[in-house]
Amino acid sequence: MTDDGTAAAATTSPLGYEQARDELIEVVRRLEAGGTSLEDSLALWERGEELAKVCRHWLEGARARLDAALAGPAEDEG
Repeated sequence: MTDDGTAAAATTSPLGYEQARDELIEVVRRLEAGGTSLEDSLALWERGEELAKVCRHWLEGARARLDAALAGPAEDEG
């Protein structure tokens, strides 16, 4: 994969959910379009896996916060 700075940027600053999601969409689009070398395709796949983990982390955190918020008032009322 050509070095466009995205891997370095990802390691130096955490990505927000929307940033990771948008980059993941672009990675999938590029993989589906084809026309890349095997090496580039593998690098894109690996980047996609990293981005999916970032998205999953954000979503799990949001779910935990939502669960806590929903459980909080019920515990106070009881």
